[in-house]
Amino acid sequence: MVLKAFFPTCCASADSGLLVGRWVPEQSSAVVLAVVHFPFIPIQVKEFLAQVQQASRVGVTVLGTWCHCQQEPEEGLSRFLEGLGAIFYHEPWLQLCRERGSTFWSCKAVRRAAPPGVPSEDQVVLVFYNQRQVLLSQLHPPAALPDHQAGDAPVSTRGLAAVFDTVACSKVLFCSNRLFRLWPLPFICSKLSTCEQVQHRLGHLSLIFSTRKAENPTQLMRKANVLVSVLLDVALGLALLTWLHGKDHIGQLADALIPVADRVAEELQHLLQWLMGAPAGLKMNRALDQVLGRFFLYHIHLWISYIHLMSPFIECILWHVGLSACLGLTVALSLLSDIIALLTFHIYCFYVYGARLYCLKIYGLSSLWRLFRGKKWNMLRQRVDSCSYDLDQLFIGTLLFTILVFLLPTIALYYLVFTLLRLLVVTVQGLLHLLVDLVNSLPLYSVGLRLCRPYRLAAGVKFRVLKQEAGKPLRLLMQINPLPYSHVVCTYRLPSCGCHPKVSWSSLCRKLFFGELIYPWRQKEGQRD
Repeated sequence: MVLKAFFPTCCASADSGLLVGRWVPEQSSAVVLAVVHFPFIPIQVKEFLAQVQQASRVGVTVLGTWCHCQQEPEEGLSRFLEGLGAIFYHEPWLQLCRERGSTFWSCKAVRRAAPPGVPSEDQVVLVFYNQRQVLLSQLHPPAALPDHQAGDAPVSTRGLAAVFDTVACSKVLFCSNRLFRLWPLPFICSKLSTCEQVQHRLGHLSLIFSTRKAENPTQLMRKANVLVSVLLDVALGLALLTWLHGKDHIGQLADALIPVADRVAEELQHLLQWLMGAPAGLKMNRALDQVLGRFFLYHIHLWISYIHLMSPFIECILWHVGLSACLGLTVALSLLSDIIALLTFHIYCFYVYGARLYCLKIYGLSSLWRLFRGKKWNMLRQRVDSCSYDLDQLFIGTLLFTILVFLLPTIALYYLVFTLLRLLVVTVQGLLHLLVDLVNSLPLYSVGLRLCRPYRLAAGVKFRVLKQEAGKPLRLLMQINPLPYSHVVCTYRLPSCGCHPKVSWSSLCRKLFFGELIYPWRQKEGQRD
C-alpha cells in the first residue's frame, strides 16, 4: 500500500519532535501541519490538541515522530521515538528522519496491527508543500478552469481538496502574530497587567460580536453580563478621561509627581542611614552594614537622577496614559498598577538583593547544620542521608557556620525592612487588581434583573392559602421565590483576568521566612511546551 505524506517545507529544519496533523483515510494521506519540539509533557500535548480540535473542527492528532539530527539517530533515541507510539497511538505510525545539513531522508509508515501476511510497513511518497501558499490559495474544480487549460487539469482534485481544507481550517495551530513571539515581548506581555486586561477584554468583545447563538439560557445570561460589564467599564473610563483632561488635572499630577519622588527618596535615605548606625540599639556588623548601606544609597542616587531626567516628558506621558481610559476603567487601573511597579522598581531591586542574600544565608546555615549532625542532602533521591565527614571538613564547616551566624542579623534586618516596603507596594497593586476583577467579574445584568424582575431568577416556589371554607375546594396561590443575591453573584459570576497570583497565607509565610521572592504576577506551575 502506498501512503502519501504531505510535509510543509517550513518544518524541514525543525528540531526533533512529534508530527502533528490530520489523517485522511479516503485518500490514504497524512497531512503534516506542525512539529512539537522536545522536551514536552504528553498530557499537555493531548490537551493542546483537544483545544485545537475544538477550535478548528478538524481531527488533528499525532501522526508520528520527526527526527532531525547530525547523523544517524542513536539506538537509545530510536527506541525512545518508537516508544512514543504507545503514548500517542495512531495507525499507521509515521517515522520521518533527516540528517542535519543533508538531503537524505528516511520515511517509514509502520502498522502495528497488521494482519498476518500483510506487510507491517507501507511505502511512503513524501510530498512537500508551501504551507503559507496553500493557506492563502483557493482550490477550484477543473470545470471552473478556462477551456485552454482544461487539458492540464488533474483528473480528480478530491484528494487535494482535503489537503487544502485541512490547512485552511487548522490555521489556529500555526497562524498568529509573530511580532509578539519575538523575545522578550512574550515575557514582558505576560508580566504587564495592562496586556493581560486588554487580552481579557478582547475575549469579551469576541463573545459579544459572535454570531453563534446561545445554546441555553445560561450562555445567554453570560453574554448579557459581559455586554453590561464592557459598557459600564467604558462609561467609567470615559468619565475618568473627562476628569483628567478637564481643569488641567494632568498638569497638576505631573507637577506633584517629582516632589513626591524626591520625598520618597529622601525618606529612603534617612532609613538607610538609620540602618547604617545602630538601629533600635542592635549591634550590627559594621563592615557589612557600611557596604550594604552605601550600595543601596548609590541605587537611590541613580533612581533620582533617572526621575529628574524624565521630568520634562512626564506631563506628555501622563497625557497619553490618560487616553487609555477610553478603553475602559479596568485598562486605566491596570496601567496605573504597571506605572506603580515602574516607579517603585528601586524598592523591588532592594528587596531582591536583600532576599537573595538572606536566602543564601538560610540555606547555607541549614546545610552546615546537617554537616554537624553527620547528614547531607541527596539531590538524586531528594532526601537527607547519613554521611561521614573527616576532621578538616568539620573544622571548615565550623568556621563557615560561625561567620554566617554572626553576619545573619545584619542581612536579616535589611531583608526585613525592604520586605515590608515591598509588601506595601504589592498591597497597593493588589487593591487595584481587586477593583479590576470586581468590574470584570460582577454579573451586573443578573443583579439588575434580580432587582427589577425577581421572578426571572427563581429559586423555588411557595404556596399561600387564599381562602379555606368547609365543603369548598382549597384555593392556593403559587408565588415564586427569587434567587438570593449571593447565589445570583456566585452563579453568574464572570471569570476574572487572573493575572495576579493566588497564594495561601501558609505559603506566603513560608516564602517570607526562607527568603523566596514574592512576585505580583502568576508563575508557571510546571513545564510548558
